[in-house]
Amino acid sequence: MTKQEIFENLERYFLSLILGKRKRRQDFAMLSLLFIASRFYRMAVQFRIWMFDKRIIRHRAIGCLVVSIGNVSCGGTGKTPVVEVFAKSLSQKGRKVAVLSRGYRSKQRSLWTKLIQKFSSKTMEVPPKIVSDGENLLLDSDYAGDEPYMLASNLHNVIVLVDKDRVKAGLYAINEFAADTLILDDGFQYLRLKPHINIVLVDSTTPFGNHNVLPRGILREPIKNLRRADYIFLTKSNGGNHLRHLKTFLRRHNRRAEIIECCHKPQYLENVFNKNERRPLSELQGIRVAALSAIACPESFEQFLEQLGATLVFKQSYADHHRFSQQEIIDFINQAKTAKAEMIVTTEKDAVRIPRLDRQDIPVNFLRVEIDILSGQENFDQCISRICFI
Repeated sequence: MTKQEIFENLERYFLSLILGKRKRRQDFAMLSLLFIASRFYRMAVQFRIWMFDKRIIRHRAIGCLVVSIGNVSCGGTGKTPVVEVFAKSLSQKGRKVAVLSRGYRSKQRSLWTKLIQKFSSKTMEVPPKIVSDGENLLLDSDYAGDEPYMLASNLHNVIVLVDKDRVKAGLYAINEFAADTLILDDGFQYLRLKPHINIVLVDSTTPFGNHNVLPRGILREPIKNLRRADYIFLTKSNGGNHLRHLKTFLRRHNRRAEIIECCHKPQYLENVFNKNERRPLSELQGIRVAALSAIACPESFEQFLEQLGATLVFKQSYADHHRFSQQEIIDFINQAKTAKAEMIVTTEKDAVRIPRLDRQDIPVNFLRVEIDILSGQENFDQCISRICFI
């Protein structure tokens, strides 16, 4: 068993515990340990925030407009399409936009390079990874990370940089590209760089899990910290009555933030290996489909396909951010053909991690999804205008 398989099996085990899918007697001790650990984690998170609030640790200001887009929970809120629509809207309004990402699970510099940097007599300032300079896509998804690569592929005239140190990346964007607007991708917990506007995403289908912080729940920090948000986006909204109760709950923690409802709307199918080949969604109607995904919430993707009229004859999901091997894709194609699937469909995020294959005996497409504002369009427009005129 590879290191990746061991890590993913552990991840799935702990996720099943957190989400309440495992309720066996032998799991009770582990759940108790996770609960105790979450109490300490919660205290550590709150202490860190208090240190920044009291200016014991100071925020950095770098002379540029900073917009943070993030969440209080782990994964699955649909953050990347929201970052994309903000970057595109601001760029169209004349702002010079740079997206700063930490590049989750992207390849890092080699150990040898790190040792040379650490013990070198000369101070070596390693620049951030430049995924896109606004015109050219410069890195692959391995080194950029899934989300930064997706953003760089879909955004024109927008710089995309990857570095854990977003202060350094922001200064680089200003000095090298004359950026005047920085978007912190997954920036709600990044307190070193103080944002002018804080945008928080909440998944309206499963907002806060069991309301516990990591590792007993899915929350990165307590729900009460939503008070830092200026705008709250309710993603994956279907306009149902349960949203009224969710909004009431959110108002108890933040009375001033504007609340905007949005959903992820499928647009078209695109060939994974040929970006020039697009198909209308109507082609899914009545055909046999094999679904492949490695995202936090595969159920929502599979529901999309069924709602569009596809018949799912085979499906397989991996741990979030799983990097597919060529053999895994070949095996999946063979299983799809055995199930008499007429098309393989994956997500756009997964498409960037699928290795290129020579065989074309069954179409392999990804589902392009974009944000659609259901309510609060005026608030969204005001948010864009507010950013543009700061």
